[in-house]
Amino acid sequence: MPAAGFDVIVCGSLHLDIMLYAPSLPQPDETVAGTRWDQQCGGKGGNQAVVAAGAAARTAMIGRVGADDFGARLRRNLVAAGVDSSAVLIDAQAGSGMSAAIVRDDGDYGAVIVSGSNLRIEPGSLAAQWRRLGGARVLILQNEVPEPVNIAAASTARTSGALVILNAAPARQMSRELLDRVDILVVNRVEAAMLSERTIATPSDAFAAMPRLRAPGRAVIVTLGASGLVVQPPDGEARWIPPKVVQVVSTHGAGDCFVGTLAARLSRGDALQESAEFANGAAADFVGRRN
Repeated sequence: MPAAGFDVIVCGSLHLDIMLYAPSLPQPDETVAGTRWDQQCGGKGGNQAVVAAGAAARTAMIGRVGADDFGARLRRNLVAAGVDSSAVLIDAQAGSGMSAAIVRDDGDYGAVIVSGSNLRIEPGSLAAQWRRLGGARVLILQNEVPEPVNIAAASTARTSGALVILNAAPARQMSRELLDRVDILVVNRVEAAMLSERTIATPSDAFAAMPRLRAPGRAVIVTLGASGLVVQPPDGEARWIPPKVVQVVSTHGAGDCFVGTLAARLSRGDALQESAEFANGAAADFVGRRN
């Protein structure tokens, strides 16, 4: 991998998450009595950056927040986690992104996001920001920012020799212009089903969907929660990595933990299979503790 200013750069979303804990998700017109609430600094991009830094990767974040209390808190959280936030710009016109998530007693959750300033990241500024940071060995992208942002960031990273990871979450249709610039595509059941146009529930389903998910030179990882994950390298056979069994407290953020850890290990030069196995264990430990 090339010499670079950072091991990992994350270009993506920053949200202030309002966490509501309740026995169930409300149905239309229903009010559910919750048990507690909390606030967390999040957004898939911010979460992944914090995890990568926590896994000993030199990490920087490219993003955008509002000129508000949420934005100030999001930037402070990155700095406290050891993430360089010099490329997290402050937008005077739009508020910071936020989300409201309801976590059930069994650990599953549903969420609504309001992207705010995340939608105003300027694609034309990304090459200059990448150069100013000194580049990275690995770039992480997600789908919580506009696709032109991801295309511009991926193009810049690939030109400098960096490895590009796209966590295609939340699920949405993506152009070939973006996918052709991705080295590792990470998707869960829902995202894999959308992209492959197949039902994905089991490891066998993920194996069957690989011909529609893979492309020359691109690896694919399908995460399956309690069923483990399937890793398809750019060449060679797909392999199933079994789950690490834990008592689930909350699955919120598990995917971000996996991606951030994966990127940190890959930036060290570890192989894809080894990195995915390590990240799988880290994500299992994450869902088994109260955050």
